[in-house]
Amino acid sequence: MKQAMKILVHMVVLVVASLGAGQEARAHHSFAMFDKSKFMTVMGTVRKVEWANPHTYLQVQVPGTNGTSTLYAIECSSPNELSRWGWKFNSVKVGDQVSVGMYPLRNGQPGGLLFSVTLANGTVFKGN
Repeated sequence: MKQAMKILVHMVVLVVASLGAGQEARAHHSFAMFDKSKFMTVMGTVRKVEWANPHTYLQVQVPGTNGTSTLYAIECSSPNELSRWGWKFNSVKVGDQVSVGMYPLRNGQPGGLLFSVTLANGTVFKGN
């Protein structure tokens, strides 16, 4: 009987641990910092691509008036998800001229959550 009780306890611990791991795997940060009620498009030059988990990031230099420019930090989905949508790690490269559709940051800083990116040749990549 003691052996059966030990097995039962181990099974319960295993099940509880598995459930906890599942919750951890589904955990994700909030997207509350992005204003999904607004949409904006910027055009510029890709300055940096960070193809890494948990999210890929693009930095795009957007020219402004009077010779000034602004660097936008744009959050994308994970490399895994982008791959399923047709992206490759080199789909968007430093130096590419792009048009970026995004949901801006609520705090007004230059950046946002990527909706899509369009390359100069017309190729469109989904972003979120």
